Amino acid sequence: MQAEKERVALVSIAASAGLTVAKAFVGFSTGSLAILSEAGHSLIDFGATVMTYVAVRISGKPADEEHHYGHGKVEAVSALAETALLFLLSGIVIWEAANRLLAHEGHAVDATIWAFGVILASIVIDFFRARALTHTAEKTSSHALEADALHFSSDLWSSVAVLIGLVGVHFGLRWADSVAALVVAVLICVAGWRLGKRTIDTLTDVAPPGAAAKITTIAGRIPGVVRVEQVRARAVGQQIFIDLQLAVSRTLPLDRVSALKDEVAAALRQQIPGAEPVVTTDPVALNNETVLDRIMVIARNRALAVHHVTVHELRDKLAVSLDLEVDGRLSLRAAHDMADGLESAIASELGPDVEVETHIEPLQPPDAFGREAPPERVRAVEMALSDLAAEGRNIRNIHNVRVRETDEGEIVNFHCRVDPQLSVQSVHENVDALERALKQQSPRIKRVIGHAEPMG
Repeated sequence: MQAEKERVALVSIAASAGLTVAKAFVGFSTGSLAILSEAGHSLIDFGATVMTYVAVRISGKPADEEHHYGHGKVEAVSALAETALLFLLSGIVIWEAANRLLAHEGHAVDATIWAFGVILASIVIDFFRARALTHTAEKTSSHALEADALHFSSDLWSSVAVLIGLVGVHFGLRWADSVAALVVAVLICVAGWRLGKRTIDTLTDVAPPGAAAKITTIAGRIPGVVRVEQVRARAVGQQIFIDLQLAVSRTLPLDRVSALKDEVAAALRQQIPGAEPVVTTDPVALNNETVLDRIMVIARNRALAVHHVTVHELRDKLAVSLDLEVDGRLSLRAAHDMADGLESAIASELGPDVEVETHIEPLQPPDAFGREAPPERVRAVEMALSDLAAEGRNIRNIHNVRVRETDEGEIVNFHCRVDPQLSVQSVHENVDALERALKQQSPRIKRVIGHAEPMG
């Protein structure tokens, strides 16, 4: 795509150079101000196309340490310089044409076959150049090529005006050449105004038309997005840089939030060519949050591990109890301060009348070193589990027993089978009772973890 932009710019340079020389020669030989203004227009076009070629080459460079958003705005700067040249040329032409008309100068203009020929050739060349440049500019979002396309479109209509002026001169209307020059100048001003407005919009980061509404619609369709809070977009060459802020539920885990941001960014890239989105999220409280959701959010924000959260709605207040896991090496005072802070945060969230009770227990140490117990120890633990399970008559088929020895004591894991119709609460109570009984029977066991499976 970069090579295509450079090729089109080079062809435009060659065409501008040829037309400039031809129009200047015919303009001086015939004395036509209109043709000379066209020659000046083509000369500026030649300089502009050279700037366009340089700008296109620079804009194709990737982002670097000094230009974090790439070099795309170099094309807009080039287009702004071309706009200034257009207004300068139109001013000169208007001044000279007005002097001729007001002074009633009988300036001799020869409407020769060469004059008609060069203008007709210019019309044909400008038509095909403008079409090729417009196609490439739309395809590559190039402001510099778009500027060239506007130049040559204005050249085409300017040449038509000059052609009409030459016809008037041919039929004896000596003022027709100056009028044609004024028309050319006005057309140049119109082209310069259109180009200048678009270029200034780009340089001042005006959002592309309809971009905010389209971005909001795309992001709003992604499940998990509560609302779109802020959209900012700006075009730099072929790229559209998007800053998007979304509201998401504060109960979402961090990995889900990260996945959601990636999903929104991928949708924007797919549906908006050249999109470079940066998505940020703002956690918000939703109306459908439960008390448990709110408590877990508070604990997560304070980096605390809680479980066994119980919520009771009493007649005149709310009662909350929970287990808080802390480092077992902490002093009771330090652990109690952590619990007090959590209780205060929950009361602040749920209201001053809430009753909060925390049960402090030691957090299991991470990465504890362990080793497999001898086979005879594993068989002894398995037999003990089977005997204890038989007493309750609800747990069957003790299997997959593993015993690991650590510096803190033994860790026992086992699987068992229970009636699939029993409730989770009932199964949990039975397995807990079995775990406690095993620990009472063998004090060297520090922890027991049982996994229940449905029979059959």
